[in-house]
Amino acid sequence: MKTERLAVRIVNWQRTKGRNHLPWQHTRDPYRVWLSEIMLQQTQVTTVIDYYQRFLERFPTVNDLAQAHIDEVLSLWAGLGYYARARNLHACAKAVVHDWHGQFPETAAELETLPGIGASTAAAIAAFCSGQRAAILDGNVKRVLTRHFAIADDITRSATTRQLWTLAERELPTKAHTSAEPDAMARYTQGLMDLGATVCTRAKPNCSACPLQSSCAACKLGKPQSFPVKASKKREKPTREIDLLWLTCNDHVLLEKRVARGVWGGLWCLPVSTDLAMELKLGNPQRMASFAHELTHFRMVITPWRLAVDWQKKHFPAVSENQRWIKTTELGDYGLPKPVRVLLGDGGKR
Repeated sequence: MKTERLAVRIVNWQRTKGRNHLPWQHTRDPYRVWLSEIMLQQTQVTTVIDYYQRFLERFPTVNDLAQAHIDEVLSLWAGLGYYARARNLHACAKAVVHDWHGQFPETAAELETLPGIGASTAAAIAAFCSGQRAAILDGNVKRVLTRHFAIADDITRSATTRQLWTLAERELPTKAHTSAEPDAMARYTQGLMDLGATVCTRAKPNCSACPLQSSCAACKLGKPQSFPVKASKKREKPTREIDLLWLTCNDHVLLEKRVARGVWGGLWCLPVSTDLAMELKLGNPQRMASFAHELTHFRMVITPWRLAVDWQKKHFPAVSENQRWIKTTELGDYGLPKPVRVLLGDGGKR
């Protein structure tokens, strides 16, 4: 008996077993769909939900986001990580307002021209908002496809990526399918994401609950966890050491804005120069216990240096243009890296 098309099985499965109650579903508003797709890049759904709702409360439209100051955008993003996404989010909103009269383009090809929107994200937005037959290929989809077709080539190679794009496009719902079921593309796209996130997981895939089990080559081989294949050995993360000056003056703390690119780009951080306290003639900071902070490509070992000053003069000590004395009760208005936010919020009890 011929196996039913992969797309048909995924669409039918998604209707009854997929995730159908997420706050960004059941809308064709490209602003809301785009916002959720950017937030969901390399971040779990459970983490994204609160951020997504707070963003919409503050920036209900793309125009509101475009008109906001980048510091406010970063402050709402703080804790989600991968801060280039927030900077691109802001730049994309400005581009939509300036170049597209405040309306997101409809096609995946046009969406891909906007800042921070790659091919897979553009396809997802087009599929969800206008039902366009466009293939996605995020990490979950790569895992589903490599297992279903037992692709033994190294997934990190560009040739393998091209092969997966070909398969992703080939397995799209047919035009007849999308004509008969107008929501087929949206359900297929969501279904692939749901399948990879909840069933065909990286560890302990639940093959018995998978709608593709009957035709999955990796399942037939009895080793789904052997796919995807990564030929290169996992390298140990390098370690970087960083000193942070935690300088407070009365009820203010000194922060400096980092350059837009690189680690914590555009965020407000404690100064990295402990010599600053001496330059301002405020005294010697005391070393605190170091602690580790894990990032994607390296491990950071942070050593805070603490100095609290009771300043009796009328004006705070003068600092450089990229530095600012911030009232401690107003820190929530600034985008701070997670370890800095935790440090400033724990009363120095490390």
